[in-house]
Amino acid sequence: MRTQERSSAGARRTAAIAAPTGDRLPSAPRERKPALAALAVLLVLLGALGATVLVMRAGDRVEAVALTQRVPQGQPVPDSAIRSVMVAADSDVKYVRWDQRGLLKKYRSATDLVDGTVLVGSMLTKEKGLARGKSVVGLSLKSGQYPPRLEEGDTVSAYRVGNRQASSGGDSGGSGDSGDDQGGSGGSGGGASADAVLADGARVQTIKKETGGTGYSGDLPVSVVVDKGDVAELTAAASNGEVSLVLDSASGN
Repeated sequence: MRTQERSSAGARRTAAIAAPTGDRLPSAPRERKPALAALAVLLVLLGALGATVLVMRAGDRVEAVALTQRVPQGQPVPDSAIRSVMVAADSDVKYVRWDQRGLLKKYRSATDLVDGTVLVGSMLTKEKGLARGKSVVGLSLKSGQYPPRLEEGDTVSAYRVGNRQASSGGDSGGSGDSGDDQGGSGGSGGGASADAVLADGARVQTIKKETGGTGYSGDLPVSVVVDKGDVAELTAAASNGEVSLVLDSASGN
């Protein structure tokens, strides 16, 4: 009897396990897809590799030469005007490396270089002096004969000022001539001749600034780069103090 009861109980449990519960159907066993799993792993590895390369490139830096002061066009780069900076390495940019600074003595600036510039090869040239057809003229300007904020690298025009027109008209009044000179010094051009332009598109090369001052007072020594065809008339006017500079455009420093 006990054996039959045990057999009946076992059969009931088996039937209870096999019978579906409620409306749910038995689920099919999951199909494994090893190809998709391998692809997912490969994508993860590629992403990690790419991130590693970016980090390594960001940390790849070189020591280059930067300027600490302006260097006019055609001038050598002095040792006192350079410092070392770290920049991101770039095969497309030919930086002048810090270990190459000794070679700067063989080159000159191909254009006006401003403070903070990181030197690259195209900024330097072995050609000495000015560009063909250019000359440097020195001027000594009084207050009123130059813009208050004149800077090296600015583009200017040079005008004749003074009493040429008055003297050519036969005016012999000494006091009147003196007044015309004062007006010319102020840059008003009241006595300027009709062909007053002496040099157009000149570039300010150097300015002798006063130590410790932000502005200028008294005579201001200025050198300008002009076309050779303008040199004779400009120097003649400069010797008589009849030159006034007008600012055309700033250097953008």
